[in-house]
Amino acid sequence: MRLRPLALPLVALSLLPAPLAAAEGRYVVCDNGLRCVTAPCPSSTIRDLDSGAEYRGVSPDIGGLAEADRQRIAETDALYYGRLVLRGHVEDREREIAGRRQSLPVLVVTGIAGEATADERRHCRAN
Repeated sequence: MRLRPLALPLVALSLLPAPLAAAEGRYVVCDNGLRCVTAPCPSSTIRDLDSGAEYRGVSPDIGGLAEADRQRIAETDALYYGRLVLRGHVEDREREIAGRRQSLPVLVVTGIAGEATADERRHCRAN
C-alpha cells in the first residue's frame, strides 16, 4: 500500500496559530514636565491602563493612524494631558543620536479607544 502525503485544505491551514504579534494594550500619554537640550528626552510618560505600569521616555508614534485620528490628536492636547486612551504596543526602535546607535522604546499607536477618564489620566501633571 502506498501512502500519499496529507493534504490540508486551506480552511485547516487558517486554524494554525499565527506568528506572535506585539500585544495590543490601552495607554494614556502625558507630558511629565521634563525639558531637555539634547535628544533623547524622556518628556513623555505612558501608562499601561491594563497593568498600571508607567514608563518614562516613551515616544508615541501616531504615523500609522488614519488622517482623521492624527488630526484629532493634533487638535487636542491628548499627548500632553492624556485626554485620549490610545490602543497600541511598545517596541524598541534603533535610532542614531549624536553618532551612536541607540535602542529606544516607542509607543506604536494603532487606534484611539476613546476619551480618558480623570482616573485614567491621574498621573498627568494637569488634568
